[in-house]
Amino acid sequence: MDFFTFVSEQWILVSVLVALLYAYIWTEKSKGGPTLSIHSATRAINSGDALVVDVREAKEYKAGHIVDAINIPHNTLKDQLSQLQAHKSKTLILVDKMGQHAGNAGRLLKTEGYDVCRLQGGISEWQNQNLPLVK
Repeated sequence: MDFFTFVSEQWILVSVLVALLYAYIWTEKSKGGPTLSIHSATRAINSGDALVVDVREAKEYKAGHIVDAINIPHNTLKDQLSQLQAHKSKTLILVDKMGQHAGNAGRLLKTEGYDVCRLQGGISEWQNQNLPLVK
């Protein structure tokens, strides 16, 4: 009951706190690149304007990945940036299992000068939409 009393008496402070938390979360998400819907990503891939970079572990990648995706696990991305040098003119679409590692990978790639987007929902959403995977 004391919590609700505090909130009702200090509603301005609570409102500022909520706004700051929202702003923090929004800026952290945007640092890793914007998210692309499945349909937008498919259009970009089919037009040849984008390259899919799968940041999951090799075992998960081998179990099923998007056609022509390059596998560079998120924990080794910094050491393997040379693999992406030839594709610097393309938009890199980062794919992971559900979106948990693509943000960090996106931040790293953006600091290296790459144009980066993240697949909304990761490979899980791709599978939920019954889109094909290569094994």
